[in-house]
Amino acid sequence: MKHLLSIEALSGDEIAEIIKLGIRLKAERFATSARPLEGQCWALMFSKASTRTRVSFEVGIRELGGDVMFLSANDIQLGRGEPIKDTARVMGRMLWGAVIRTFAQRDVEEFAQYAGIPTINALTDDEHPCQILADLQTIQEKLGGYAGRKVCFIGDGACNVARSWVWAAARCGFELAIAAPVNYQPDAKLLKAAGGNIWVTEDPQEAARNAQVLYTDVWVSMGKEDEAEFRIAQLAAYQINRDLVAAAAPGALVMHCLPAYREKEITDEVFEEHAKTIFDEAENRLHAQKAVLWLLNEGRRGGA
Repeated sequence: MKHLLSIEALSGDEIAEIIKLGIRLKAERFATSARPLEGQCWALMFSKASTRTRVSFEVGIRELGGDVMFLSANDIQLGRGEPIKDTARVMGRMLWGAVIRTFAQRDVEEFAQYAGIPTINALTDDEHPCQILADLQTIQEKLGGYAGRKVCFIGDGACNVARSWVWAAARCGFELAIAAPVNYQPDAKLLKAAGGNIWVTEDPQEAARNAQVLYTDVWVSMGKEDEAEFRIAQLAAYQINRDLVAAAAPGALVMHCLPAYREKEITDEVFEEHAKTIFDEAENRLHAQKAVLWLLNEGRRGGA
């Protein structure tokens, strides 16, 4: 593996390898002295604000022995001004790797093409691969596996997290049901390209029926704040609440990639009842991303 640019670009075997290693690194976190990134400096290049992504990558890189610098939108010209390929060719001569959180997927892909160093997509408008890897690790830990399971995504089915779930279902062999209003459903071309056992409905109860995992995300993603009032009205019926949990399989996991807006996409009551799972999921961002960093470093050295 040379880069992590999307779930789409990964195979099922690669996803399984990342999750297996993430679980191992989690178990060994305070018992190992392995520092595969010793002497390396990685950059976090963020055009979009972040809490969990920044903290988990900074801690992860340092725990693997590396150093890290944070470059905000005010520090870099990613997506504006200087061409991406020029920024990439400079950074590639100085850094060991880059973690990029920005708007356009093409910017991350172009950076990876021209920089010649391991590049990680830490979120774009198209995909959020690091989040889905942590989610799958959580499902693996709590349900013993994800193959053959049913995951139900409720809310904005056209957002980056939902699109990554589409590719994860196609690559990993589980059923994905997406409940969303017509104008918030994933593009038909995406569903056709992905294949797999994926279906879409306007009915949240139908989608949730017998699901082992209920999943939601914010209704108003970064960059869409001017649509907030309209989006909240459109998605009001797509909330994870007690009735929806009752439609799912007994003991179903309720998951949220955070931040959560209580009484919008999820009720406060349901959130608190499933807080252990949700915050285990948040912690797993650290471990899954350390696995990605580890494997990218091996790939650079010809070990993967």
